[in-house]
Amino acid sequence: MMAMLPYGRQSVTDDDVAAVVAVLRSDWLTTGPQVDAFEADLAGWTGGVGCAAVSNGTAALHVAYAAAGVGPGDEVVVPPMTFAATASTAVALGARVVFADVEPETYTLDPAAVGAALTGRTKVVAAVDYAGHPADYDALRAVLGGGDPLLLADAAHSIGAAYHGRPVGSLADLTTFSFFPTKNLTTAEGGAVAAVSPALLERARRFRNHGLVRERAAQRWPDEGGWHQEIHEFGLNYRLPDVLCALGRSQLRRLPRFLDRRAELVARYDEALADLPGVSVPGRRSWAEPAWHLYPIRVHEGRRRAVYDAMRAAGIGVQVNYVPVHWHPAFAELGYRRGSCPVAEGFYAEQLSLPLFPDLTDADQDRVVDALAAALHAAPARAAA
Repeated sequence: MMAMLPYGRQSVTDDDVAAVVAVLRSDWLTTGPQVDAFEADLAGWTGGVGCAAVSNGTAALHVAYAAAGVGPGDEVVVPPMTFAATASTAVALGARVVFADVEPETYTLDPAAVGAALTGRTKVVAAVDYAGHPADYDALRAVLGGGDPLLLADAAHSIGAAYHGRPVGSLADLTTFSFFPTKNLTTAEGGAVAAVSPALLERARRFRNHGLVRERAAQRWPDEGGWHQEIHEFGLNYRLPDVLCALGRSQLRRLPRFLDRRAELVARYDEALADLPGVSVPGRRSWAEPAWHLYPIRVHEGRRRAVYDAMRAAGIGVQVNYVPVHWHPAFAELGYRRGSCPVAEGFYAEQLSLPLFPDLTDADQDRVVDALAAALHAAPARAAA
């Protein structure tokens, strides 16, 4: 039997290994020069917007919400078509999450739904660049109308993408990245927060390091001694160590190749599936240059479960991204109900992610397409659940 072909996989080279080993042999394993260097390298992809490296993508969201001042009594608008962390990290800070539906072509946050969700308590609107396709940030800004809520981009899928020619990382007040192994580059675990405002960036950097204030000019009692540090607001240890920052720097040098190969594979999928009955390929807008973390198709006529099972049995590691966040029992127990976001829920009922990663060969991709065609042929049509 052929080995299972995963839906996503990291690409690690000897250069990556050498970068990590060099740091292991250095004086700094964490809080050292590789952290500053990685943040500077990341800023090359965000249009110069400053970044704070953190321990993972969930930490990035928690740090970003904390930097925005999210707390009890605040509301955060979130789309349900995302991993639960986009919402749960706001809940962890005491906020109430308000789910707003997604657009039917890109499955990114619908500006009209955001407009209906806004209240005087809205603190942050969190858009998600689903599958690597940027949300419509200009339209979201227009809905906010220059008001108090901050705009956050959950760009876990979209580093290297562009919107109207502007890079992801420069489009929202705060942007979060994830560097999990299946993402567009990896630090094993890791993430980052980009902040347009220097003040927000400083808050993010403090929160990821226990809230420590080491700058004498900002301290209340600056003359205690050279050892002195203060905590003015509580934070957590969300630091990303030098060892992993070195891996991230090495990976960033190959990010253009990663993005190009993902785009090539998407074009091959689009062509191969164009005339295959029973499926729809992902949509995209003319103004977007997606990063294509996922290749999400729709499987029609209630056949998604049968196709998923058949492809898994054939050694194709397809995935479903995602269960709508408000369907999770933890949110159901808070009073959220199914049916509130029909576009996202209808998409979930048919969604299937096909394997997509830079080292996927053309032959492997052809195997995926053949397995999909066979599974569709064998699966009986039925009413969608």
